[in-house]
Amino acid sequence: MSVMSLRIPEDVADTLASLAKATGRSKSFLAVDALREYLTREAWQIEEIQKALKEADAGDFATAAEVKAVADKWRTNAG
Repeated sequence: MSVMSLRIPEDVADTLASLAKATGRSKSFLAVDALREYLTREAWQIEEIQKALKEADAGDFATAAEVKAVADKWRTNAG
């Protein structure tokens, strides 16, 4: 396992310490868990953006009818 040192604002450190105490987990465990969740979410988002750019470059766009169908669905479900 790698070791990394970083500076965090006092409020974040205080929250981390409080959560560690309340959950019985170490601050390190909670920080790694939060970082892992963030990195997973960001990697997914980047991957989706890259897929969308490839589709756009290939000219693969929704038709007007497909856009209308989705908009109608959201309008119907909204209220």
